[in-house]
Amino acid sequence: MQAEIITIGDEILIGQIVDTNSAFIAKQLNKIGLAVYQITSVQDDRAHILKSFKEAEDNADIIIITGGLGPTKDDITKKTIAEYFDDELVRDDSVTINIKSIWKNYINQTPSQVNLDQALVPSKSKVLMNINGSAPGMWLERNGKVFISLPGVPYEMKALMDNEVIPKLCKAYKFPFILHKTILTYGLGESNLAARIEDWENSLPNFIKLAYLPSLGRVRLRLSAKSMDRNLVETEMQNQIDSLLPQIEDVFVGYEEDESLEAIIAQQLIKSNKTLATAESCTGGKIAESFTAMAGASSYFKGSIVSYATETKIDILKVNESIIDEYSVVSGQVAEAMANSVLQLMRADFAIATTGNAGPAKGDSDAEVGTVFIAIASKKGVYSQQFNFGNHRTKVINRAVNKAFEMLQKEILKK
Repeated sequence: MQAEIITIGDEILIGQIVDTNSAFIAKQLNKIGLAVYQITSVQDDRAHILKSFKEAEDNADIIIITGGLGPTKDDITKKTIAEYFDDELVRDDSVTINIKSIWKNYINQTPSQVNLDQALVPSKSKVLMNINGSAPGMWLERNGKVFISLPGVPYEMKALMDNEVIPKLCKAYKFPFILHKTILTYGLGESNLAARIEDWENSLPNFIKLAYLPSLGRVRLRLSAKSMDRNLVETEMQNQIDSLLPQIEDVFVGYEEDESLEAIIAQQLIKSNKTLATAESCTGGKIAESFTAMAGASSYFKGSIVSYATETKIDILKVNESIIDEYSVVSGQVAEAMANSVLQLMRADFAIATTGNAGPAKGDSDAEVGTVFIAIASKKGVYSQQFNFGNHRTKVINRAVNKAFEMLQKEILKK
């Protein structure tokens, strides 16, 4: 059994918004063992939508549609669904009650007719009540295929997926058990990693697949197993991981299922009751942003100083001018001084500092574009490493952030 996801809206196709709905839906479907065959984005155009419905029905068993359910004239999904099912729109009293309740409790106004008309649904549909908004979800079936239409507003769609769609699908169908384990590695490129584990990869059973997911400075190894026999999947997955880890123990940093390396580091800091501070120059606060984007960061993250200008390093972090004059502002000595200073200033257990030349110009230093020094300080001492991350500014910054995570985690794990 397979699913297809269709997102409807011109705003997606012109790049005005990023389609995060498809990623969420695909992840939720995968958790219950329903594979996604294809994801399609179409414009707010009747003929285009009808064509996508027909193609999806030929491809998949479950078709999930998001978007185009608003009250304005450009939102044509509902009318097009009714046309595709040779149906008519009828008013659903329960949806009307929901709309009036929302307007009374949260908007303090009487809903207009255009809002009340969102209670019009295809007569053949089962309503999926959207308690967070005025546009209901809809479930239609034909020839053994299921069409599910959801609003495009992300928090409304997510609530309907969790509370209505997933429970109904699990009740109606029996899906295979799917298990993913993602192993996070740092410091070894994709091709070298593949060469190292080639024999192990070739010996994987046919129901376990391996995917390489490289990014700047890291490679994730995603193992995916699928079978109706849950015990077989779980047992064999662990056997394969146990066989793999001794071959990559020097680059293995943890598991990443729904979590990033920074989330893993956060858990390690919380578990050990340790704290972190950062002093960032070339990375411009991206390391700090990565941690503070996660809930609960205040329990381990003390703060950050973005000392982008040389004078800020001197005035705020108290980096000695003589060090800068002798070694340059882009140097290991300055990175270490920055790390030591913010460690003491924030009274933290660990500190990260970055200084470098991300380009395109050389700035206050003669260092080549792409040169970055990263320092890690702790109560045991401080050390730094020099890197050259190329000549593309965004790439340099992101690789520096990832390398800083790698260095910090290794320092945390030291005995």
